[in-house]
Amino acid sequence: MELIDIMLKRRSTRKFNDEPVSKEELDKILHAALLAPTSMNRKPCNFMVVERKETLDELSKSKDHGAELIAGADKAIVVIADTFIADTWIEDSSIALTYMHLMATELGLGSCWVQIHLRTKDGKDSEELVRDILKIDNHYRVVGIMALGHSEDIPKPHELTDIDKNKIHFLV
Repeated sequence: MELIDIMLKRRSTRKFNDEPVSKEELDKILHAALLAPTSMNRKPCNFMVVERKETLDELSKSKDHGAELIAGADKAIVVIADTFIADTWIEDSSIALTYMHLMATELGLGSCWVQIHLRTKDGKDSEELVRDILKIDNHYRVVGIMALGHSEDIPKPHELTDIDKNKIHFLV
């Protein structure tokens, strides 16, 4: 499959079945995350793999809406970035999340990026809630969580005709 085909096929999946993500599949997704470029190659991101159902349930309640799907995932990868290493933690984490999303698509897995940064739960900062759940230091920032699992509910791929080329502007 060509990269453009993977990009077209990549869709967010919010329903997962009970089939586990294999160690081989997880390793490929984590390798993709570790291959993601970062500013000045500082590599501030760490990847916390969550498999414990109780923790997945807790994470699914970390924001007011949109995180519920984590409870049904087989695994979740929480991307945390060390602010002592880089001030580009938002960008670096976002690229890593994108690479994981694309690799999950390549493998035929369902995946969904759950935004945590700038979100709240009952007025409390979602990043703080996730740091509390995972017991990580405050200098780590959390942009998002990648929910993973097998699914029969992956939306159909986009098509090149879906692209809005009016978003492209040439300056001459």
